[in-house]
Amino acid sequence: MEGTTSTDLLHNMNAQQQTAITAPDGPVLVLAGPGSGKTRVLTHRIAWMLQARAVSPWQVLAVTFTNKAAREMRDRLAQMLGRDMALQMRIGTFHATCAHLLRREADAAGLSRDYLIFDTDDQLATMKRVVAELGLDDKRYRPAGLLNAISHAKNELISPDEYPVKTYYDKIVARAYVRYAELLRQSNALDFDDLLVEVVKLLRSDEEVLARYRQRYRYVLVDEFQDTNMAQYVIIRRLTQEHRSLFVVADEDQSIYSWRGADYRNIRRLREDYPELQTVLLEENYRSTQVILDAAQAVIARNTDRTPKHLFTRQQGGVPLHLHEAYDEDEEAHFVVREIQVLQRDGYAYGDIAIMYRTNAQSRALEETLVRWNIPYRLIGGTRFYSRREIKDVLAFMRLALNPDDDVSFLRVINVPRRGIGQQTLASVTRQAEQMGSCHYLALFSLLESETLGARAQRALGAFAELVDSWHAAQETLSVVELLDRILADTDFEHYLKDGTEEGESRWENVLSLRAVAADNPEVSLVDFLTEVALVADVDELSETVDAVTLLTLHGAKGLEYPAVFITGLEEKLLPHSRSMDSPDDLAEERRLCYVGMTRAKQRLYLTYAFRRGWYGNYEPTLPSRFLDDIPAETLGQKAKAKSPAPTATATWTPSWGGGGRP
Repeated sequence: MEGTTSTDLLHNMNAQQQTAITAPDGPVLVLAGPGSGKTRVLTHRIAWMLQARAVSPWQVLAVTFTNKAAREMRDRLAQMLGRDMALQMRIGTFHATCAHLLRREADAAGLSRDYLIFDTDDQLATMKRVVAELGLDDKRYRPAGLLNAISHAKNELISPDEYPVKTYYDKIVARAYVRYAELLRQSNALDFDDLLVEVVKLLRSDEEVLARYRQRYRYVLVDEFQDTNMAQYVIIRRLTQEHRSLFVVADEDQSIYSWRGADYRNIRRLREDYPELQTVLLEENYRSTQVILDAAQAVIARNTDRTPKHLFTRQQGGVPLHLHEAYDEDEEAHFVVREIQVLQRDGYAYGDIAIMYRTNAQSRALEETLVRWNIPYRLIGGTRFYSRREIKDVLAFMRLALNPDDDVSFLRVINVPRRGIGQQTLASVTRQAEQMGSCHYLALFSLLESETLGARAQRALGAFAELVDSWHAAQETLSVVELLDRILADTDFEHYLKDGTEEGESRWENVLSLRAVAADNPEVSLVDFLTEVALVADVDELSETVDAVTLLTLHGAKGLEYPAVFITGLEEKLLPHSRSMDSPDDLAEERRLCYVGMTRAKQRLYLTYAFRRGWYGNYEPTLPSRFLDDIPAETLGQKAKAKSPAPTATATWTPSWGGGGRP
């Protein structure tokens, strides 16, 4: 396509797309519905400026949110304009763009040119040092949680000295923030958030540098603008306030990353700061059937603070949505697998099918059922349930309770959660085991009896030995779930996992999902339970070329599409999540998350929920998600409100779908 003309760039574009591509200089906001070809429009806009308006490529700055998106944009432009021209443009993520600018302007920014960029592990190690220096209890003030709070502050351009203190925890964060910043300076290092903050400070304080980059980047284009945070918005505003040549693509309805600092209200700020802003809607959808679009639009229409769009497609009609009520999450998984088999008979490949869910813990029942039915699957953006660190740790505790001689489990969890057993102490246990020709567990008792250890190591090893000994005795009389509860309580595992981050919450939910399996099988022995888990977990990772069903969270589904999509767990407290119930903004984001999932489907969309689900390891009746209330009846087929036959249960099970009027 090299040598593409400006006329060629408009070929096969609809009227709205052409309007966006050829919009006059000045601020332009393209509000693009899902599947409307927004990336193609953004790329063609750049090519149009160079071909039709003779813009110099080095004057173009195009910002994306992932390195993959940046590479794809550059590759497409290279095909259209030639590699040399594509390489002259600055195309990259916000962080890469800021890192490049700071390297060039290190002196003006007051930085050393050889500054380091700390990754996540570096940041965590630094914060652990801060916690130790401040004499904080690292179980109460988790380093990851403190880093999370500091990251949010930096994204909002709140400096260490300005951190607002409303609670005692805020006071601790403020102290940690100050010391953390000092240690980064001493290390000649910046973290990822600092890259943005330092550029904002530079563009605000140095008019000469600001003028230079305003002249350099005369044409600024931003993809996924609804995902920008305050720092990113300020950078864009500072660069474009003078020449006003700003082109952004966004969709408020797909803003689902507030927990990462994204603020869709930047679209409102854009309208306020650029009153001459031209807005172009992209409403023609090239992905989904009209039935799917009508259902999704009815769900998102309940949100306020958004620009109404009417999504349409030339693919009129389509197969009605399938709504299914299952008895519990295991029966829900069996329904999904049965329907996958039907789809395969209808000509769908496994790779055409995606199963989506709100939380990672939901994958457990789905993975187990897929394995039992020999259906290959691939997890995107996550780890298989029984390979997750916290699950392997808990199972190691349970294996030790059954068999304390298990060296693999012993070595895995002897210091999980941390109990003050260092590498030197552990090496002493290993040496003793080698000398005795025994397992580590027996060597541990021999070492304790010898009293050759220091007092601290003696106490720590003694406490661990007592735990394992008590679990081994308890497993003789306790059920599997009772033993698991005992282990979780003895290790304070909930507190260990819940470190103040979303990831910590997710890890604890995974453990509760495992507990639900144990609670649902009260007659199963510990040895049978661990055997069954081992068999289900023994699944090889698939190569990218193998045809497989995709499992992923709704957050991970953004930007993807599949011919057939299952959205599972459409229940109150799950979608919308329980943590969103008290906040109108959070509830609106949960609705957007549901909308994103629905609009991933090209031809077939299945929505499922369960009559009861394991919450905190115990089964409770559920309510169907309020989002189901808004789906028009005409988009649902006769089979839509089907439900599975209930197994023998004490609860009364009646169809519960329906209702209305919830936000």
